[in-house]
Amino acid sequence: MAPVASMFNGAPLAPPLHLHSSRHHPLTSPAMVPINNRRSSFRPGNGRAATVRCEGIGIGDFIGGDLLKFDLGQWLSDVEEHKALAIYSPHEGGYEGRYLNRLRYQGYYFLDLSARGLGDPETTLTKIHPVCPAHLGKQPIARWYFPPEVDYRLAALPPNAKGLVVWIIEAKVLSKAELQFLALLPTLRPKVRVIAECGNWRKFMWKPLKEIAGA
Repeated sequence: MAPVASMFNGAPLAPPLHLHSSRHHPLTSPAMVPINNRRSSFRPGNGRAATVRCEGIGIGDFIGGDLLKFDLGQWLSDVEEHKALAIYSPHEGGYEGRYLNRLRYQGYYFLDLSARGLGDPETTLTKIHPVCPAHLGKQPIARWYFPPEVDYRLAALPPNAKGLVVWIIEAKVLSKAELQFLALLPTLRPKVRVIAECGNWRKFMWKPLKEIAGA
């Protein structure tokens, strides 16, 4: 087809583009796309399969390792031996609940606290301590006194309870001195166990809190 002169400056226009229909659907798989004027030799179902090698995988990855924990026995023995542990759980969360439930099955009761806003752990857990409620700028500033958190819960435990677990989340914000007191708390209160969430790791792991606090 001959070029057609433009009505503005007489310059020829480009010839029209002819689109040829393809016998394949536009949304084809990558295996059907031509590469260097040749089609890929791989086709789905032609018997060729890529080999995938997985390293660092244990038996727990094939039988539901996120549900079945083989280290629960070691977990229970370490809680009884060290009495205060620093734990590190994966960022996605949920794993620590299985270890918490195993302690609950053993007869432990729990006191869940957040390290943020805890104040002085020694005063809050073992002494009568003041709390100033929010006054919102309209009420007078008041000061209320609360009983020791740990002693109050210990007195309320049923007779068949094995003990009290003080589970502290976000313990990574605590200072070394505060962590040292938490590691010492089971010595002051023999029926108390301390679990402090001190950070995150790729898998659930724990260490004695004394090693973390440098006590």
